[in-house]
Amino acid sequence: MKKILFAFLIGVLSILDIGAQVEYKVITSIESIVPNGIGRSRLISAVEEKDYKDFTSEQTEDDHTRNKSNRGDIRVKDFEETKLLNFYNIGGIRFQNIAANDAVVSSKINSMIEEGWELAFVTSAVESDAGKDDGNGIFITRYIFKRLKS
Repeated sequence: MKKILFAFLIGVLSILDIGAQVEYKVITSIESIVPNGIGRSRLISAVEEKDYKDFTSEQTEDDHTRNKSNRGDIRVKDFEETKLLNFYNIGGIRFQNIAANDAVVSSKINSMIEEGWELAFVTSAVESDAGKDDGNGIFITRYIFKRLKS
């Protein structure tokens, strides 16, 4: 019995890569909450990779070292932009548009899963001025995927 249990344990451990490296990818949906359909809604996915260290500086009380890169260096020029529909049109909220966006986002998620990604986290927020007669805002959702590096 001990030999069987030991063989099973060795088999399971050989399947698992204990030191496996994980990579993450963020996909962002931005859905307009601007009335009359004048906003822009998109699903954004960076194709180009960036290293945050290239844009990070360490600040201390005595030394205010600046990072030598400028803000323009941070911009990503290679990205996928998938059109989505706005939540509102001239007639008000459009539930068909929400359902259409759900179908497009689901398609993207399914495509990512087929590529070996796993949906790890989802976070969302709403931005709006909310002042008098406010008609501006966005609904943003970040889909964070992970997979083992190959």
